[in-house]
Amino acid sequence: METSIKLLVGLGNPGPEYEKTRHNAGFWLVEDFCRRHGVSLSPDSKSKALIGRYQSGAQDVRIVLPQGFMNRSGFSVASIANFYKIPAEQILVAYDELDLPPGSAKFKKGGGAGGHNGIKDIIAQTGQQDFLRLRIGIGHPGHKSKVTGFVLGKAPPAEQQLIDDCIDEASRSIDTLMVEGWGPALLRLHSYRPQQKG
Repeated sequence: METSIKLLVGLGNPGPEYEKTRHNAGFWLVEDFCRRHGVSLSPDSKSKALIGRYQSGAQDVRIVLPQGFMNRSGFSVASIANFYKIPAEQILVAYDELDLPPGSAKFKKGGGAGGHNGIKDIIAQTGQQDFLRLRIGIGHPGHKSKVTGFVLGKAPPAEQQLIDDCIDEASRSIDTLMVEGWGPALLRLHSYRPQQKG
């Protein structure tokens, strides 16, 4: 049973100074998906985003990287979803997740923002919570006062490698989601274990 995704969104902050920071894990995942499928992204001034399109068989997916800052992500998502009349349950949003360790990622259906400003703004702008999420683990600094510096900082190389490997698997799990459906995609991604590099 395939799951019809019509809109794939990656969350991050635009600009070279943020490119390699943990908060941009959603961008990394969508960029990986685009690389593997030969999708090019181009700027769209109306939606303030980089947008692309993936078509394969029955799949026709709009791809969006909002180019406002993280807490303004909802504008791009709402304008594309409204324009193409895409319901919330056909939107998949990829983003960084403090509550998961580096090297893990999880799919999730709906729910609140969990303190994530990008998700908070998407809920506010679309008036919907039912969209699908792909949460990419970046770990937690241990105290909430350290969160801002942590998400806007770069992961050390060993941690970054865990995140990169997991992003590759998560990106391939999106393929599984589109072709085989929610159950097989969950099974694939949630049973992934990072390889310890010796």
